Amino acid sequence: MTTLTELRRRAAELLPELAAGAAERELVRELPRAQIRALAAAGLFTFRIPAAHGGAGSSVADVFAFLIDLAAADSNIAQAVRPSFGRVEHLLNASEAERERWFPRYLAGDVFGNAGWERGGPSGAVRTRIGRDGTVNGTKYYSTGALYADWVSAVAVDDDGERVFFTLPRDREGLELLDDFDGIGQRLTASGTTRLSGVKVLPEEYVKRPAAAGRSPVSAYMQLYLGAVEAGIARAALADAVAFTRERARPIEHSGAERSVDDPYVRHAVGEISSRAYAAEAAVLRAAAAIDRAWAGELSPGLLTEAAVEAAQAQFVAVEAALKAAELLFDVGGGSAVARRHNLDRHWRNARTVANHNPRAWKAAVVGAYHLTGAQPPLNGLF
Repeated sequence: MTTLTELRRRAAELLPELAAGAAERELVRELPRAQIRALAAAGLFTFRIPAAHGGAGSSVADVFAFLIDLAAADSNIAQAVRPSFGRVEHLLNASEAERERWFPRYLAGDVFGNAGWERGGPSGAVRTRIGRDGTVNGTKYYSTGALYADWVSAVAVDDDGERVFFTLPRDREGLELLDDFDGIGQRLTASGTTRLSGVKVLPEEYVKRPAAAGRSPVSAYMQLYLGAVEAGIARAALADAVAFTRERARPIEHSGAERSVDDPYVRHAVGEISSRAYAAEAAVLRAAAAIDRAWAGELSPGLLTEAAVEAAQAQFVAVEAALKAAELLFDVGGGSAVARRHNLDRHWRNARTVANHNPRAWKAAVVGAYHLTGAQPPLNGLF
């Protein structure tokens, strides 16, 4: 069994190494394969695996404190391993048989990817088909982390119109992973296309899940995960703002200051970036505590709704904070701050890309409706 203290020690050793190369990797487009393998080998996907299964049995809040640290080191990596963390949370709410099958794979250092979303048709529609013989044909996009993974999860529709969920080894014949994601940010998340061409799914590899009768704690967790990535980006923008001001920036001619660190407007910019990063982190950790309360309360509907609302609020705050912090970063320097070699624009591009997963305007509107009329957040996995 690995303890929370030990996982924190390993994280403290590994994260500075990830952070040191993050900007250069993004600049030259070097996929962080080795770095993600190092995270898995260190057991840093196992925070939430119960002690009885060999994990640390940590709280949701403990996980999110780590995720913010990870995103501050490299938000591409944090986003790419979202399926690995999300699967653990799903397994905590699944059958014991599923836990006994998959938790050992985590403890062995395996990595999990996702191939769920498709292009074209209504949002959320699944056109990938699985035949009665277990043969799957279809194309997925936004396959987060799949290129780094040992296992790839996907969903298809069977001949009865029911959704079938399955997880395959990434070397299964007919499973093709393409590095063709072309987003403006989060360029190293390996979120490209997955093609399934006559892929065979064995009976023991898939499950049919009935439509959810109520709210799942996994939905709030996965949405808050995006907020944690944004909070980490805001903190990374702060680190770069401080470093650039101290090491490179020159005060503008009429500022009256001899050093940029003494310029009152630069100080204001850094102070505002810091405050926004602080608010984002605090909001995410408060919402994480709400998810912990839902688990402790045996997933009562009321506590799950509160967790969904808090996660939505935190995601809104974190998005706003990261976007503004990444913009203000350029106020600490002059023309040199926009030089491509510094790659300071990656923070805004990354924040903007994560923010587009689920529009923050809808987060605010749903929260407002809840407070005004008691309307429940949607049960569609986005709250």
